[in-house]
Amino acid sequence: MSDDKLQEAIDTLRNYGVRITPQRHAVLEYLLNSMVHPTADDIYKALEGKFPNMSVATVYNNLRVLRKIGLVRELTYGDSSSRFDYNSTEHYHIICEECGKIVDFHYPTLDEVESLAEQVTGFDVSHHRMEIYGKCEKCQQLEPQEH
Repeated sequence: MSDDKLQEAIDTLRNYGVRITPQRHAVLEYLLNSMVHPTADDIYKALEGKFPNMSVATVYNNLRVLRKIGLVRELTYGDSSSRFDYNSTEHYHIICEECGKIVDFHYPTLDEVESLAEQVTGFDVSHHRMEIYGKCEKCQQLEPQEH
Protein backbone atom coordinates (compact mmCIF):
# COMPACT_ATOMS: atom_id res chain seq x y z
CA MET A 1 0.00 0.00 0.00
CA SER A 2 1.39 3.36 -0.88
CA ASP A 3 1.52 6.21 1.58
CA ASP A 4 0.06 8.35 -1.21
CA LYS A 5 -3.19 6.35 -1.23
CA LEU A 6 -3.49 6.56 2.54
CA GLN A 7 -2.85 10.30 2.48
CA GLU A 8 -5.37 10.73 -0.35
CA ALA A 9 -7.99 8.85 1.68
CA ILE A 10 -7.23 10.93 4.77
CA ASP A 11 -7.55 14.11 2.70
CA THR A 12 -10.92 12.88 1.42
CA LEU A 13 -12.10 12.32 4.99
CA ARG A 14 -10.94 15.79 6.00
CA ASN A 15 -12.72 17.33 2.99
CA TYR A 16 -15.93 15.76 4.29
CA GLY A 17 -15.26 17.15 7.76
CA VAL A 18 -14.63 13.70 9.26
CA ARG A 19 -12.28 13.48 12.24
CA ILE A 20 -9.28 11.21 11.80
CA THR A 21 -9.28 9.20 15.01
CA PRO A 22 -6.49 6.66 15.59
CA GLN A 23 -9.06 3.85 15.24
CA ARG A 24 -10.46 5.26 11.97
CA HIS A 25 -6.93 5.66 10.64
CA ALA A 26 -6.14 2.04 11.59
CA VAL A 27 -9.33 0.67 9.97
CA LEU A 28 -8.61 2.61 6.79
CA GLU A 29 -4.98 1.51 6.70
CA TYR A 30 -6.00 -2.12 7.30
CA LEU A 31 -8.46 -2.00 4.40
CA LEU A 32 -5.89 -0.39 2.11
CA ASN A 33 -3.45 -3.21 2.87
CA SER A 34 -5.99 -6.03 2.81
CA MET A 35 -6.37 -8.25 -0.21
CA VAL A 36 -8.91 -10.59 1.39
CA HIS A 37 -12.07 -8.44 1.62
CA PRO A 38 -12.37 -8.70 5.41
CA THR A 39 -15.50 -8.73 7.51
CA ALA A 40 -15.89 -6.18 10.32
CA ASP A 41 -15.02 -8.98 12.75
CA ASP A 42 -11.81 -9.74 10.81
CA ILE A 43 -10.81 -6.08 11.08
CA TYR A 44 -11.67 -6.01 14.78
CA LYS A 45 -9.57 -9.12 15.48
CA ALA A 46 -6.64 -7.72 13.50
CA LEU A 47 -6.68 -4.41 15.38
CA GLU A 48 -7.73 -5.43 18.91
CA GLY A 49 -4.11 -5.91 20.03
CA LYS A 50 -3.28 -2.34 19.03
CA PHE A 51 -6.58 -0.93 20.36
CA PRO A 52 -7.66 -3.12 23.32
CA ASN A 53 -10.51 -0.74 24.23
CA MET A 54 -11.97 -0.70 20.71
CA SER A 55 -15.26 -2.55 20.20
CA VAL A 56 -16.72 -4.26 17.16
CA ALA A 57 -19.31 -1.45 17.14
CA THR A 58 -16.47 1.05 16.67
CA VAL A 59 -15.29 -0.89 13.64
CA TYR A 60 -18.83 -0.97 12.20
CA ASN A 61 -19.28 2.76 12.82
CA ASN A 62 -16.00 3.54 11.07
CA LEU A 63 -16.89 1.29 8.14
CA ARG A 64 -20.26 3.03 7.86
CA VAL A 65 -18.55 6.44 7.64
CA LEU A 66 -16.00 5.20 5.10
CA ARG A 67 -18.77 3.59 3.03
CA LYS A 68 -20.94 6.71 3.11
CA ILE A 69 -18.07 8.84 1.79
CA GLY A 70 -17.31 6.29 -0.93
CA LEU A 71 -13.90 5.12 0.24
CA VAL A 72 -15.13 1.61 1.03
CA ARG A 73 -17.57 -0.78 -0.64
CA GLU A 74 -19.72 -3.15 1.34
CA LEU A 75 -19.90 -6.52 -0.39
CA THR A 76 -22.90 -8.69 0.39
CA TYR A 77 -23.02 -12.10 -1.21
CA GLY A 78 -25.89 -13.82 0.53
CA ASP A 79 -24.03 -15.04 3.58
CA SER A 80 -24.57 -13.45 6.97
CA SER A 81 -21.41 -11.31 6.96
CA SER A 82 -20.73 -8.29 4.82
CA ARG A 83 -17.22 -7.95 3.54
CA PHE A 84 -15.46 -4.68 2.90
CA ASP A 85 -13.27 -3.54 0.04
CA TYR A 86 -11.27 -0.33 -0.27
CA ASN A 87 -12.79 1.40 -3.28
CA SER A 88 -9.66 2.46 -5.19
CA THR A 89 -10.44 1.32 -8.73
CA GLU A 90 -13.35 -0.14 -10.63
CA HIS A 91 -13.06 -3.89 -10.51
CA TYR A 92 -15.14 -7.03 -10.26
CA HIS A 93 -15.08 -10.03 -7.94
CA ILE A 94 -14.92 -13.77 -8.37
CA ILE A 95 -16.20 -15.75 -5.39
CA CYS A 96 -15.41 -19.33 -4.44
CA GLU A 97 -18.63 -21.23 -3.80
CA GLU A 98 -16.84 -23.62 -1.46
CA CYS A 99 -14.74 -21.49 0.91
CA GLY A 100 -16.09 -18.00 0.21
CA LYS A 101 -12.74 -16.57 -0.92
CA ILE A 102 -13.21 -13.34 -2.91
CA VAL A 103 -10.63 -12.28 -5.48
CA ASP A 104 -10.48 -9.01 -7.41
CA PHE A 105 -10.16 -9.05 -11.15
CA HIS A 106 -9.98 -6.13 -13.50
CA TYR A 107 -11.94 -5.93 -16.70
CA PRO A 108 -13.00 -2.88 -18.66
CA THR A 109 -16.01 -1.42 -16.88
CA LEU A 110 -19.30 -2.24 -18.48
CA ASP A 111 -20.39 1.37 -19.04
CA GLU A 112 -22.17 0.32 -22.24
CA VAL A 113 -24.42 -1.98 -20.21
CA GLU A 114 -25.37 0.88 -17.90
CA SER A 115 -26.11 3.13 -20.86
CA LEU A 116 -28.22 0.46 -22.57
CA ALA A 117 -30.09 -0.25 -19.32
CA GLU A 118 -30.94 3.45 -19.04
CA GLN A 119 -32.17 3.59 -22.62
CA VAL A 120 -34.29 0.46 -22.36
CA THR A 121 -35.78 1.05 -18.92
CA GLY A 122 -35.73 4.80 -18.42
CA PHE A 123 -33.83 4.32 -15.14
CA ASP A 124 -31.11 6.70 -14.06
CA VAL A 125 -28.40 4.08 -13.41
CA SER A 126 -26.10 4.87 -10.49
CA HIS A 127 -23.84 1.81 -10.61
CA HIS A 128 -23.67 -1.89 -11.36
CA ARG A 129 -22.13 -4.99 -9.85
CA MET A 130 -20.94 -8.11 -11.60
CA GLU A 131 -20.06 -11.27 -9.71
CA ILE A 132 -18.48 -14.42 -11.04
CA TYR A 133 -18.79 -17.66 -9.06
CA GLY A 134 -16.75 -20.84 -9.18
CA LYS A 135 -14.29 -22.90 -7.20
CA CYS A 136 -10.84 -21.56 -6.30
CA GLU A 137 -7.68 -23.54 -7.03
CA LYS A 138 -7.26 -24.61 -3.39
CA CYS A 139 -10.82 -26.00 -3.20
CA GLN A 140 -10.39 -27.73 -6.56
CA GLN A 141 -7.33 -29.52 -5.19
CA LEU A 142 -9.36 -30.73 -2.19
CA GLU A 143 -11.88 -32.50 -4.43
CA PRO A 144 -11.64 -36.30 -4.41
CA GLN A 145 -10.04 -37.57 -7.58
CA GLU A 146 -12.20 -39.90 -9.70
CA HIS A 147 -10.42 -42.93 -11.14
